[in-house]
Amino acid sequence: MSVQSAAADVDVDLRQLFASLGRNWLRIVVVTLLVTGLAFALAWLATPYYKATAKLEIGSRESEFTRPPGTNDDDKPILDEQGVATQVQIISSPDILKQVATKLNLDKLPEFDETLKMSALGRVLVLVGLKSDPFDIPPEERVLNAMHDKLNVYAVEKTRAIAIEFASKDPKLAAAVANGIADAYIASKGDAKLESNAAATDFLAPEIADLQNRVKDAEAKVAAFRAQSDLLMGGNNAVLPTQQLAELSSELSRVRANRAAAEASAESVRRALQNGGSLDSVPEVLSSELIQRLRERQVELRANIADLSTTLLDNHPRIRALKSQLADLDGQIRNEAQKIIRGLSAQAQTAKAREDQLVADVNTLKAASARAGEQQVQLDALQRDANVQRQQLESYMTSYNAVASRKDRKYSPVAASLIAQAQVPSQPYFPKIGPITGAAAAASLLLMAIGTLLGELFSGRAMRPAAGARFANIEQVAMPVARTESAVAADGEGDSPFAPYEAAMRHERLPEEPRMAETRAMEADPIEAKQSMPAPKPEPLPSRLGEIDVDKAAEKLIASGTARAIFVSPEGDEAAASAVLVAREVSDAGLRVLLLDLTASGAASRPMLDSSLFPGITNLLASEAQFSDVIHPDLYSDAHVVPVGTADPVRAMRAADRLPIIMQSLTTAYDLVVVECGPADAQGIGRLVGDGTEVFLSMLEADDQVTQAAFKLIENGYPNLTLVTPVGHEPPGTPVPGRRSAA
Repeated sequence: MSVQSAAADVDVDLRQLFASLGRNWLRIVVVTLLVTGLAFALAWLATPYYKATAKLEIGSRESEFTRPPGTNDDDKPILDEQGVATQVQIISSPDILKQVATKLNLDKLPEFDETLKMSALGRVLVLVGLKSDPFDIPPEERVLNAMHDKLNVYAVEKTRAIAIEFASKDPKLAAAVANGIADAYIASKGDAKLESNAAATDFLAPEIADLQNRVKDAEAKVAAFRAQSDLLMGGNNAVLPTQQLAELSSELSRVRANRAAAEASAESVRRALQNGGSLDSVPEVLSSELIQRLRERQVELRANIADLSTTLLDNHPRIRALKSQLADLDGQIRNEAQKIIRGLSAQAQTAKAREDQLVADVNTLKAASARAGEQQVQLDALQRDANVQRQQLESYMTSYNAVASRKDRKYSPVAASLIAQAQVPSQPYFPKIGPITGAAAAASLLLMAIGTLLGELFSGRAMRPAAGARFANIEQVAMPVARTESAVAADGEGDSPFAPYEAAMRHERLPEEPRMAETRAMEADPIEAKQSMPAPKPEPLPSRLGEIDVDKAAEKLIASGTARAIFVSPEGDEAAASAVLVAREVSDAGLRVLLLDLTASGAASRPMLDSSLFPGITNLLASEAQFSDVIHPDLYSDAHVVPVGTADPVRAMRAADRLPIIMQSLTTAYDLVVVECGPADAQGIGRLVGDGTEVFLSMLEADDQVTQAAFKLIENGYPNLTLVTPVGHEPPGTPVPGRRSAA
């Protein structure tokens, strides 16, 4: 079944909705006045309570002159939100409350100990078990519970301030308790500081004595090991073998460099002599003074030879003597070069011997330095241990001196201060008679108005067909329920086929249909009745209308997915059995089915409920019941049924415009809604027809009455009319195997 929204076919009549407030104004005003008066009386008679508030600031109170050396306020963490919340819990702790209760003797006041002055009502509640016996609770716990109920400690938002609120019947007591809790908290913080200082001195004194002994032992071990290992310290905090090794290494490098330089110089002079080259390019030769003088004499002789050669020949004795002297000078220069080579070689040999000696000394010092390094590691370990012990001793002694001075002077700065002392309140915070009374009046007025509007809305009286909906142009619904008296008078007797039913409903009795009277006459005297009845002359039904039984009708509804099935029974109550049987068949197939009985006598619903006293459609139209009150289960199947009901039919007919809305709601909730209309005509079923509707004409036999009804329905817009007959099936009130029974 396709579910349709009821909002598409109906609108809320705001005028009708809010008019309900005017109709029910007296009830609204009376209830509002009663609630307001009751609230005023309760507020007036209630015991006044006074509330006092003290405020604490959480923060460091240490002076820069009393602060331990080397510390400042920046070294201390600032309390965050969790830290302030922790202080809130400490303030409201039982230890603080016990101190205040003892100081103010709160256990002697009935306000804090119910057992001192227990009311008769309280004793009765205890006796009947509706209240716990206060005598079962220890006196101290009773006082603490009462204080907790009246105490409110909270952190002021976005600050490190804490507010302490206390409520009491006595304003002076409220201020005294609030201030007492603040003072007790500050005192407890001071006591905690003093206890901490005392505990610190008790701990540090023996620790310092023990550390002093350990420092002496550690330093003695350092000195003994240094003397035993002969670790003499040189420059740069290095042991002597290591320092000597460094110096010898430097000397060895210098000697090696000198040897290499001497060997290189001797080799260069030797190559110059061997190759016959000039010795002027050799630095060692040039640095010799004798060779320099010989070179100068050689230059002078060459100059003289050159001067004399201009006037004398080469064989001249004078020139030959000069040349002989020049040759002697060259030999002398070469001899001097040989001496230089021998000197450089001797110098290289000396450097080589020195180098060998230094290498031996370095190797010896390497072994000694390695042994000294190992011993130095052990010495460093002993030294570190001694340093750690000494640093710890100095730290403990500094802390001990600071704590001991605070303990002796009983100085304990508390990280909290009272910034606002609680004052004695002059006005009670509870009850506020004006606000309570005003709130009660406004709330009761609002709730009554809302309740009235919701009742009007849920009852359906404030609903009307939507503009342009398919039901808008239908003037009335003809159903076997009485119309208004004015409508009956206007139609005239005999103008409507349902006039007998409407008149009977006005007089709270049902007429006998012609066929029912004939049936009773046949039962009384069958022969006479048969002879007296005129021979029927039925008109033939339209040839295109086929007659089907209940099973075929159910199969057709299931296959087509029909949402509404309208049954018209021109022959009266006996033919109404078709609607009941079809509804049960469809329900047995697993669909959600509801049968709406619109017959005057309740012929369709009576076999399903075995009574006509159930509320039904007339009660729903008259706003005497809700949907849940008028929907009942079938005794012999899983179908549901809405009977005719027990309300005044005239009053129900005044709300006939709501019938399309009711049909739309039922169609939304059920897969199939079966409506038995009795002997209604096309105009009478107009408001019951919607999307997905099948119209059935129930018949017992094809007589004139059925034929005329079929022709009228076809002519008035229902050409797809289907004929169905209950003939061949058990009456609706008879249980069928497989279905549940009335029992």
